[in-house]
Amino acid sequence: MRVPLSWLREYVDLPATETGRDVQAKLVGVGLEVETVEQLGADLKGPLVVGQVLTIEELEGFKKPIRFCTVDVGTANGTGEPQEIVCGARNFQVGDKVVVVLPGAELPGGFAIAARKTYGKTSHGMICSTDELGMGDDGTHGIIVLPPEHEAGTDAIELLQLVDEVLDIAVTPDRGYCLSMRGIARETATAYGLPLRDPALLDVPAPNAHGYSVQVSDPMACDRFTARTVTGLSPEARSPIWLQRRLQKAGMRPISLAVDVTNYVMLELGQPLHAYDRSLVRGAIGVRRALTGEKLTTLDGTERTLDAEDLVITDERGPIGLAGVMGGADTEIADHADGSGTTDVVIEAAHFDARTIARSSRRHKLSSEASKRFERGTDPQATAAAAQRVVDLLVLLAGGTAEQGVTEVIAPGAPRTITIPADHPDKVAGVAYGRESVVRRLQEVGCDVYGQDTLTVTVPSWRPDLTDPNDLAEEVIRLEGYENLPSTLPKPPAGLGLTERQRTHRRVGRALAGAGYVEALTYPFIGEGVFDQLGLDKDDPKRRVVTLVNPLSDEEPALRTTLLPGLLSALRRNDGRGSHDLALFETGLVFLPHGEPGVATRLPVDRRPTAEEIASLTAVLPDQPRHAAVVLAGAREQSGWWGKGTPSIWADAVEAARAVAHEAGTELTVEQGQYGPWHPGRCAALYVVIDGVRTLVGHAGELHPRVVKAFHLPARTSAMELDLDLVERASAGVVQAPRISTFPVATQDVALVVGRDVPAAAVESALRAGAGELLESIRLFDVYENAEQLGADKKSLAYALRFRAGDRTLTVEEASAARDTAVARAAETTGAVLRGA
Repeated sequence: MRVPLSWLREYVDLPATETGRDVQAKLVGVGLEVETVEQLGADLKGPLVVGQVLTIEELEGFKKPIRFCTVDVGTANGTGEPQEIVCGARNFQVGDKVVVVLPGAELPGGFAIAARKTYGKTSHGMICSTDELGMGDDGTHGIIVLPPEHEAGTDAIELLQLVDEVLDIAVTPDRGYCLSMRGIARETATAYGLPLRDPALLDVPAPNAHGYSVQVSDPMACDRFTARTVTGLSPEARSPIWLQRRLQKAGMRPISLAVDVTNYVMLELGQPLHAYDRSLVRGAIGVRRALTGEKLTTLDGTERTLDAEDLVITDERGPIGLAGVMGGADTEIADHADGSGTTDVVIEAAHFDARTIARSSRRHKLSSEASKRFERGTDPQATAAAAQRVVDLLVLLAGGTAEQGVTEVIAPGAPRTITIPADHPDKVAGVAYGRESVVRRLQEVGCDVYGQDTLTVTVPSWRPDLTDPNDLAEEVIRLEGYENLPSTLPKPPAGLGLTERQRTHRRVGRALAGAGYVEALTYPFIGEGVFDQLGLDKDDPKRRVVTLVNPLSDEEPALRTTLLPGLLSALRRNDGRGSHDLALFETGLVFLPHGEPGVATRLPVDRRPTAEEIASLTAVLPDQPRHAAVVLAGAREQSGWWGKGTPSIWADAVEAARAVAHEAGTELTVEQGQYGPWHPGRCAALYVVIDGVRTLVGHAGELHPRVVKAFHLPARTSAMELDLDLVERASAGVVQAPRISTFPVATQDVALVVGRDVPAAAVESALRAGAGELLESIRLFDVYENAEQLGADKKSLAYALRFRAGDRTLTVEEASAARDTAVARAAETTGAVLRGA
């Protein structure tokens, strides 16, 4: 919300010496987030005056149209003679009043103005556009043409209100009332302890039977609808300068008088309004839910297919507006260049259900100034005042006539009341405010307060966010000053530190970072279309997702069941920005639904939940195991003067999985596998043993070319993902430091010929089992295939076996015997034959 300080002063008598920075500090003190204070016109220096165009000479022979003008600037130039100016714009003519900057002035951005020769003429100044003066967009992209009543030589800096300060306030979703000058003025008045001139306090005529006919068929979605009619508007009437400038400073573009007035009142009171061309509305105005498949062309020119949950404004033909979001093109206010246009309007000021408007806005991907306010909650009591304010301005500025008929459709309702102990804010803040301070602060918010030890508080209509005692306590605390809260360090019980699970997660992260991976924290949201991109089967369990009721994005409404989509998107984004050698990792939760979805119990906040309440909540939550995943592409080691680089391959992803398992205190069994996103010939299935049962915990390898293409990834991208919780369960407990033997190692190499389809992991497992306790480590260092030497469908696997005893130096005979036993076990289990035997 952009708040011009000059406008704010209309409602609060701020001291004349107060600057925007001073007001910013006060508003921050009462809990508002003022992001910036913009100094308008700070670097603008005159003379900048009103001028009247006397003559225009078209200059020929140039690539673009150029005009040589003489302009009457009164006595502002010191001589009273017409000012000669060269200008390229064409949206003005002889007799028009324009804004002229004279030599010696300086425009925003440090642009100094001086007499200079151009296009064969000497230009003594410049005729200005809104962009050159930093005024914002006026929709013309041309020279400013002023109303004819302004005298030549008048100071344009004051006329156009070019010097001002604008506070840019970030309004949180619970403070919708601050999306208006009225709301900000209320907070300012409270912060300064000054009275507020409420712009909503207007004399409003009572509703009668002569107003425009309105029928509301869904009072839960629209509990208040005010309609007023103004006739006889002058089509030639334009928004005055003060109105246009306030809209521009607030970040809106002037359009036409009727539209500008509704936007102005929305900014002033926080109540969105809409004006219909009365001649284009057929019959009574209605408010109802849309019919599935109904069409509506909105003001942005887009034809939209409506949903049964959408709330629409209708006439006898059908929808003429998407309620609370945007009006329809069929009843748009007309403002033609030839002076013809709308002369009679119907003003709508309504209060809509916040949730209904928010969902319609997201459903149609259509956010407007109106929807931003309705979805945060507006003041239902302000509709009549807002409509009256629009009527008054149209009568004043456009010469219209307000019809006597006043329509108000109001659903029965009562103000919200909250009962709160008088000392509740004291207990929440740990500060003794006292009953008098609590009552005073709540009254400043706009509440009616009754009672002594227990207070009955009636919440003001413009604060729908105040729903329980803690909300009221927060209001008291913020107005008393967050900076006045005592700072007390918590005292945790001694002897508690990280759990073993937390330590494992940290070790895993450090190990992957040490291996050259960079941690990426991705959003836990996915769209269900990503499973097709990953190539998962239709019945894959990962396709069962938890769908959010109120997602941040309609394109990603579900919680992730795998870490890969987020990591692959991060890799693609970084690759597209020039980083081609990438290795990313993430450890995070995935969300796996179980059984039928249930409704979670809402836990109390005024006491500790019972074990039964916590159990009932936990029962409906999805399983949330922690996964670890890596993705890598490009070079694993860079090339340079030292030699060639090393590209990342599927084996790097497998090694990352081994590193994770090692930090968790267990070992992986790696076998050839085939699953979803991985290349069928370069996919490893990862297993651990949990309570004697061999359990699949993940996969690693090179991604399938179809997945690489679907995600727009670099060729030969590899990935790994495993269930870290399962890996931890396979751990034998606290990782034991290895015992370092002082005796030498004995190394024995063996090359075994096996069938091509025999997994190397099976051979390694057999060798390990047969070698006995003297075996320290085993490593596969060569895979060889040659049909002529080994035979068809055969391969040779070469292993390095390291033997060591903790109490003696092994003899050659002992090492050879252990090796022979290992080979015999491999031959028995896998059919391996010692190569060359």
